[in-house]
Amino acid sequence: MLSRRLPRHFPSSLRQFSASAILPNVHKVPCIGDVIHSDSSTTDFKTRVSTFHKQLSDAKNAKPKVSSPENAERTGIVKSILYGSKEGQKEEAEMEQSYSKVMARGKYVHAIEFHHVKPDKVEDYVKLVGEVYPAIATDAGNNCHLVGSWKTEVGECDTFVHIWEYQGYAGYHKTFSRLATTPTFAKFQSSLAKIIRSRRTDLMQEFSFWPTCPPRSLGGIFELRTYTVLPGHLLEWETHWRRGLRARKNVMEGVGAWFCQIGSLNTVHHLWQFADLRERQVAREQSWGEKGWSDTVHKTVPLIKKMESRILVPMGWSPLS
Repeated sequence: MLSRRLPRHFPSSLRQFSASAILPNVHKVPCIGDVIHSDSSTTDFKTRVSTFHKQLSDAKNAKPKVSSPENAERTGIVKSILYGSKEGQKEEAEMEQSYSKVMARGKYVHAIEFHHVKPDKVEDYVKLVGEVYPAIATDAGNNCHLVGSWKTEVGECDTFVHIWEYQGYAGYHKTFSRLATTPTFAKFQSSLAKIIRSRRTDLMQEFSFWPTCPPRSLGGIFELRTYTVLPGHLLEWETHWRRGLRARKNVMEGVGAWFCQIGSLNTVHHLWQFADLRERQVAREQSWGEKGWSDTVHKTVPLIKKMESRILVPMGWSPLS
């Protein structure tokens, strides 16, 4: 079972997302009831997490040696994936001093989509998006990768969340310029409009201290925590939270953290993964025993205007699951 969930090896480009590993029943509407809740399943989940991080560490340490034209070309491709295209690097170099330059890694732009689906159209939505999104993600002509797709189980129900990664703003623009000329995408947009109540897209950047996790299949549930920070206090919030992150990540499995640059300004998203709701409860309680966490909460809470938590289950095609 474990060998089916974890990749045999990581490619040298650790950031290369893919939606090619489609799980069985990709068009099935997932639910939290699909997640097994038991002591043994929690232990298995933690074992998979440990194995994943070991493989990730081994892959990072296995740096390719440039000893041939083939390796030199490969290194160039890896550098482009890890640090963006030449155009993206130039764009970053020309950026003015701003929050993004202080807080963000600046290499990628992430889009988070919220689709609010009509309750009686959920199955239609899953079938439609399950056919189109993996196709977009695996098309080499598009400048994007699908980080993950989830269905909300606790929170605003019948809401689906998708996170995409682009090679900077240039990659975002190129992707949609290309999709705009694709007849099948126009048909998708038309079909989507008939089965959703509303949708929202925000553009985000990663926090410099927390790179987005590459594809993996560990099982369990996800929690998306969303914070609206008081205007003018985002940098102060990030400074305190960065210090407390080490304590929380000692007992919880982090997936990614982003702040919005276009859309819901002063908004921060954190994504976590747990074996189940019980394991989430235990991990959060253990956080208070970690040095520095209570101080972080004490200093960041006054800076927060609003906060929200969603429990998510991954879709069958999600690279992160």
